[in-house]
Amino acid sequence: MTAEGNSPMTEVLHRFADVPVLVCATEGAPIASEGDATDLIGAAFGHGAHWVAVPAERFGADFFRLRTRLAGAIVQKFATYRVGLAVVGDISHHTAEGTALADFVRESNRGSQLWFVPDVEALRERLDATS
Repeated sequence: MTAEGNSPMTEVLHRFADVPVLVCATEGAPIASEGDATDLIGAAFGHGAHWVAVPAERFGADFFRLRTRLAGAIVQKFATYRVGLAVVGDISHHTAEGTALADFVRESNRGSQLWFVPDVEALRERLDATS
């Protein structure tokens, strides 16, 4: 767990189906670059987490615009370090803008590296089903 001064916890380690998952709070630094992804991966390693669950609100609009390639760069960073990434929350307003993101979400959810889930409970259920 991370706390600085009296600031709220921004990361909490949970175990879902015996998988350590670092669950990030909605409040916290935006994930807007590969460097931000590296910081999250470092936090995951520090907590012994195999997955990181990040609220969708923490990602800037560029993450959801595939033409910027930011999502690909962030996902690749997580894949390189073998840490799963779950984007948690409603992203329907992003997927409604075109088919590319909806296709990306669908394909990602078929894999084992990046999942888009509506809430942390859905992540828990998914990890339960894969263990």
